[in-house]
This record gives sequence, structure tokens and C-alpha cells, in this order.
Amino acid sequence: MIQPANKIWQKSYPQNYLIKNPVAGALVLALFCFGVLMIYKPINAQESSNLPYTETMAVYCLSAGLTAYISIRLFKRIKMFSKQNEWNLFKEIVFIIMIMAMFGVIIYLLAFWLEPPSDRWNLATFFDSFKYAFFTGIVPFAFFTAINYQSLFTTRISVIDDSGDKMPLENKIQIRSKLKKEELIFYPSQLIFAESDGNYVVFHLLVNGKVTQKMVRNSISDVERQLSDFPEFFRTHRAFMVNLKKVTAKKGNSSGYQLKFSDTDFEVPVSRQNTKSFDENFSFIK
Repeated sequence: MIQPANKIWQKSYPQNYLIKNPVAGALVLALFCFGVLMIYKPINAQESSNLPYTETMAVYCLSAGLTAYISIRLFKRIKMFSKQNEWNLFKEIVFIIMIMAMFGVIIYLLAFWLEPPSDRWNLATFFDSFKYAFFTGIVPFAFFTAINYQSLFTTRISVIDDSGDKMPLENKIQIRSKLKKEELIFYPSQLIFAESDGNYVVFHLLVNGKVTQKMVRNSISDVERQLSDFPEFFRTHRAFMVNLKKVTAKKGNSSGYQLKFSDTDFEVPVSRQNTKSFDENFSFIK
């Protein structure tokens, strides 16, 4: 039983939406906490000596949101949490607990300023503040973690040959499918380009010196979002994304380009509205 459990904890897991998007995460957390405090009104929640109850709770919630935003940005600088494509359930739970700890500390300290003077320098008061902060703030994080649970049972389509000599500094890319029970795994240097084909995206990959095609049920826009952390991948057209490092030549003018690659005869278009952006990104990558 231990081995399967270890695999679940260590298996790749989609990053919590609130963690992946700190600004949105801060807003969701602040609004959720404010709604709970307005409806539930905890017994120990007190209004400030200078503000009515609603405004006092609003200050608490805004502070909680700001704390979450700053914490997420800071914690992502820690090596353990810095790579989104190496995320797993264990890292996510530890990350959320750390945010909740910061949340509890800030709420405890903020009460010295907002609430009427009292003897708050004791462990009982600290743990009460931590308890209310934790059980309120944990709900939105738990929700977004739970909706990704199906990824634990995802079937992986891997095009990586681990028997060969691979670049040790390259991180694997995992493309999730709309089917939710499959994902495509490859190295960044293997992708030549991807093209939309109805409800699917076809990935043209260079594997062991040969170009192969893998199809995943998804939209090119969602694939673009999943590849947003990799500057070498560029959306050239409504139906195409390319690996700029694989482009060997371009022909055309400001009305549009046709891109060529060393590993395939297929040419990919660059739409007129994307030519300027393509030139800027291509020059930067090259």
C-alpha cells in the first residue's frame, strides 16, 4: 500500500488556479472570506473601535487577500515550488499550508490595531485567530485543488525515450487533454509545431531523429495557455503554434510569412497581425 500512495503524492498534478494566478487568487480569497463573515458572523469577530462591523471585516479580508498574493509570489521563489511543470499534490498541500500559516499570523497581528484593546498576547488568542483564518481561507484553495483530482488517474502518452542521452536541464512538458484521462509528455526541444485540427491539436514532434505526430483532444488556445511559461513557443496563427528555435527560414512580407523547419517540409503560416510580434520574439529567441 505504501508504494501506490507514494506515486499519488509524487505524480504530476495541475497547479491550483489560485496559486497559478496570484492576483485572481487574492481576489477570490478576499471575496470568499468577506461573504462568509457577512453570513456566518463568528461569535468572536468584533468591530473596530473606529469602524462598523462590515468595514472591519472588509479590512480583514483585503489584508488576507494581500497576504495571499505576497505569500504566493514569495513562496514561488523557493526552489521546491519554482517549477510549475514539476508540481505535484504534495507540493500543493505544503504550499497551501504555508499560505494559511501566513494568513493566520497576519490576522492575529492585525487584530491588535482593529479590535478594542485587550490582553491578546497569549497562545489561546493566537490559536483562535489561526483557527478562524485557516478554516475560512482553506475552503477556496481546497475547492480548486479538488477539481483537479482526475489528473491522478490520467493516462500519459509519452514520446520521451529515456534510454537515450537527454538534456538534463530540460524540464518535461505535460499537455492536458479535454478527455481528462490522457496527457501528452515531451521535452521542449522535441516540439516543432502544433496545429489545430477540429476538436484536436496535432503535435509534430522530433523523436529519435524522426518526426512523429501525436493528437490530443484540446483547443489550440488552451495549449497556448499551457505553454505560456516557455518563451520559445509562439502562436503564429489562429490554428498554429511553433517552436521558434526550430524555425530555419521565413518567406513573405508584412502581409504574412511562411515558416520553414529543418526537420520537416511542412510550412507554417504567420498571419498578418502576428508578423511584427513574431519578428520581435524570433529575434529575442535566436
